[in-house]
Amino acid sequence: MNKGERNINKQKKKRNRLIFRSSILAVLVAAVIFVLFSNSKDENTIYRAGDAAPDFKLSQINGDFDADVMQLSDLEGKGVMLNFWATWCGPCKQEMPYMQELYPKYKEKGVEIVAVSLDSTELVVDNFIDEYGLTFAIPHDVNAEVRDLYRIRPMPTTFFINPDGTIDEIVQGALTLDKLEGHLDAITPDAS
Repeated sequence: MNKGERNINKQKKKRNRLIFRSSILAVLVAAVIFVLFSNSKDENTIYRAGDAAPDFKLSQINGDFDADVMQLSDLEGKGVMLNFWATWCGPCKQEMPYMQELYPKYKEKGVEIVAVSLDSTELVVDNFIDEYGLTFAIPHDVNAEVRDLYRIRPMPTTFFINPDGTIDEIVQGALTLDKLEGHLDAITPDAS
């Protein structure tokens, strides 16, 4: 084999390696795009205003309900503020006093506040309840089943649910006292 033939063979090998590597890279890029598209598609199938609020049942830590377990469907006919929070969440701590301040007034009007704790242990939640003097329902989502059901990402996230069980509004982030009161007014059952 002469020098010219060796160069041609080297060039063919380089070209074949380049084609092989490019093919592998194309397959990897396609796989990444598929995964990203699939995940974004799932994230876009969240609940919206007008959708029925998914029912759930959780053990309850606090509140004046008779049962140790609370089920969302048991509150049908009432407006429900369904809040997802954790003790380590700064914005959650900011809005808790507002929720407690408004709770007695709106409870009389037929609105329940249900604050689903996403903490891992009940002890930290008990301490938080005592520190803030919370009296509304606080179910504990130990296994993150309800968090996943509602596809909760940022905390706090709050669902305002109409007395008929449909979602009126979804708010991500902490609420001010005025905004919270406005949302509670919107889900208050008619006085007539």
